[in-house]
Amino acid sequence: MPAAPPALTLSDDGFLLHGEPFRILSGALHYFRTHPDQWADRLRKARLLGLNTVETYVPWNLHQPAPGTLDLDGLLDLPRFLELAHAEGLRVLLRPGPYICAEWEGGGLPSWLTAQPGLRPRSRDPRFTAAVDAYLDLLLPPLAPHMAARGGPVIAVQVENEYGAYGDDTAYLAYLADALRTRGVEELLFTCDQADKAKLAAGSLPGVLTTGTFGGRAEQSLEVLRAHQESGPLMCAEFWIGWFDHWGEPHHIRAADDAATDLDTLLSAGASVNIYMFHGGTNFGFTAGANHDHAYTPTVTSYDYDAVLTECGDPGPKYAAFREVIARHAAVPDEPVPEPSPKLPPTDVTLTDSANALVCAEFLSPGEQFTDPPTMERLGQAYGFVLYGTELPALGDRVLHFTGGVGDRAQVFVNGAPAGVLERERHEDTLHVRSPEYGARLDVLVENMGRANYGPRIGDPKGITGPVTLDGEPLENWTCHPLPLDHLPELPFRGTGNTPVAGPSFHRGTFTVDTPADAFLALPGWTKGVAWINGFNLGRYWSRGPQRRLYVPAPVLRPGTNELVLLELHAATTRTVRLTDEPDLGWTDET
Repeated sequence: MPAAPPALTLSDDGFLLHGEPFRILSGALHYFRTHPDQWADRLRKARLLGLNTVETYVPWNLHQPAPGTLDLDGLLDLPRFLELAHAEGLRVLLRPGPYICAEWEGGGLPSWLTAQPGLRPRSRDPRFTAAVDAYLDLLLPPLAPHMAARGGPVIAVQVENEYGAYGDDTAYLAYLADALRTRGVEELLFTCDQADKAKLAAGSLPGVLTTGTFGGRAEQSLEVLRAHQESGPLMCAEFWIGWFDHWGEPHHIRAADDAATDLDTLLSAGASVNIYMFHGGTNFGFTAGANHDHAYTPTVTSYDYDAVLTECGDPGPKYAAFREVIARHAAVPDEPVPEPSPKLPPTDVTLTDSANALVCAEFLSPGEQFTDPPTMERLGQAYGFVLYGTELPALGDRVLHFTGGVGDRAQVFVNGAPAGVLERERHEDTLHVRSPEYGARLDVLVENMGRANYGPRIGDPKGITGPVTLDGEPLENWTCHPLPLDHLPELPFRGTGNTPVAGPSFHRGTFTVDTPADAFLALPGWTKGVAWINGFNLGRYWSRGPQRRLYVPAPVLRPGTNELVLLELHAATTRTVRLTDEPDLGWTDET
């Protein structure tokens, strides 16, 4: 018996869904950037905007933290997300990579894979394709019931992601398409690339729909796409309506009326669209990626993206503007614009207990011995920090040199006293230190600020990435403590009252909540670190900005007593933080 045709097919100038004309009106919503208890709310708001589809990437590095594993729990419960989308009447565009970019750590490629010497990611390197095959063997079976061929919401699946900006190996793309087909994916396949003639040519695959990515110049971009693909649907698979932020740079915004004008141009041309982002969400924990053009630039914790919904899921200025545009071209639900979510009343939290982080390393992981300092990947670690320690075989003023640099930020201590900071983004690799005695203790706390998610530096190593010398002589006999901080055991806290404590230290305090609601953690007077509430890692904070407050999802809180823990890497001038009812994403070019 011949197989049934895919639910979504192509006509000369558009899409057909079950044989009927269908325009994809989609919005990007990454399940892994939103608390699972808020998925249903965000999906409902997508439908109320007038969207009929949502799009999501699939982050390989989170779903497969080690070879042979597959994590589909909690924040990664993709089958549940697909069920909720289906229940809301939404279709789904699935973008499983294996590479996703997404301003995500490593572009979604697992560090245990990219750390293999000489491995060529995003290629037909047999080690890479074997890993992709093994991953898809585990990932696709639980997703099969949610494919349109079985009555589910997934109507199309992307092959790779903006590959034309990276390579031009059509055989590699063909391998990926075949890898999906042979594992039962019957749905429409598509590629996406920037609306540039050369990139479209390099990233397209015969027999697979080509889509474009762009934010402005909509009419010209569609012309480039049509010149590349003479018939079939025109689709912008990423209509960029905002942008992401790097630490130390302005917060990006795009005027609602400007974005709405380009959206109207797209829809008036008969094109389909995926709004990037409908809801950006948050790079919780250590998941933010980085760029590396002329210098290394890590991405902030917020992925608000100046999206249609704000980071906390409230309708932003673009919601009403886009809804008005969509209503000119399609039916929009006759329901009011959603109201903002309740917010927690402003609450001060005093952190009364502290624990020295260098001492806590012994509680968090046993020390491992090495002649030369290993990279984070050699320690089998993906994220977080590594504490390196050795002795200085000299006294007086000395030159400490990291021959391979650091990945990505190193704090140096001599006998526990701060001796300086080295930052990869500032191309720093040398520090003058003073050793007070022979055998003085040298500690180096190195933070992974995010692996490159775009370009040729994907898979860049973390930790200390080469030999360390003192006045030109190698330093050996290192003790290393891997500190992924994926969970925090009971630490040796002691009461410090309101007295400021120099970092790096863990600080703990409690606060009471009557009714959980969204909030934002403000940290004036604190310098740089990581915050947890009730064990949930909210992400990094940094006084460098632009982001000044961390989003606290309502489901993270609980009625009654809640616990806040900070890892402050430097020093604070206060012992108090505040939970507020408003975000602060920082200054913009306009301010």
